[in-house]
Amino acid sequence: MPEVSLSKPVRDFTAASTGDKSIQLSDFKGQYVLLYFYPKDNTPGCITEGQNFRDNIAQFEQHNTVILGVSRDSVRVHEGFKTKQSFPFDLLSDKEEELCNLFDVIKMKNMYGKQVRGIERSTFLIDPDGVLIHEWRKVKVKVHLDEVLQKLAEIGA
Repeated sequence: MPEVSLSKPVRDFTAASTGDKSIQLSDFKGQYVLLYFYPKDNTPGCITEGQNFRDNIAQFEQHNTVILGVSRDSVRVHEGFKTKQSFPFDLLSDKEEELCNLFDVIKMKNMYGKQVRGIERSTFLIDPDGVLIHEWRKVKVKVHLDEVLQKLAEIGA
């Protein structure tokens, strides 16, 4: 059962981040936060999703929106991924699955005919007061960027 729900405040959390930082949600009070969960660094869909956000960072900045990527990879692996892809945003390590559980993104998935636990690609939009205002689950990378930018325009961010 997720601990977050639409129109409710998201509890403050802390996570290890690229740049040798510890990031808290409350660090971004006054800004929108786009928190995107993805399965694994350096895999095709995750590369494309991150590149789409990277290549449109100016639009997110115009909407007063900070982007944070989350996966279960280590900070060390994240550092290499961020550098290789020139991501202008931080990646959070959730090895203990605390954020994954908070946002209920760990699901059973089929991989090569076997059931495995993994992150279901999902994105959450948190407003400047820390309230969850939109969520996208079972994200399709190909159309996701447009969906997010459209939502930001709709809410007048």
